[in-house]
Amino acid sequence: MKQDLQSRIQRMFAQDCIMAWVDVALLWASVLFVLYFILQIVVDPNIRLVMYVSSFALLIFNTASVSAMTKHFVDDKQFIYGLDIKHVDANRAAKAKK
Repeated sequence: MKQDLQSRIQRMFAQDCIMAWVDVALLWASVLFVLYFILQIVVDPNIRLVMYVSSFALLIFNTASVSAMTKHFVDDKQFIYGLDIKHVDANRAAKAKK
């Protein structure tokens, strides 16, 4: 049972990390896509600079936050996912009794 719990924790952790980084990649793609097409319309160099800086800040801060989150999950995954699995199992058991 202990090994099953460890494999479930590892699987949930891996899925969460993959989805977090997929979300970051999609954010980068969408911001760069929008930035590329909007910059074709904007002619004022001050507005273009603000758009570059704000887009860069958004992407860097979001990437850094996801990186910090995944590192935190590595440290506390036993607690985070163990508690989640406990609640999932309790809900399944309660539904099975009905």
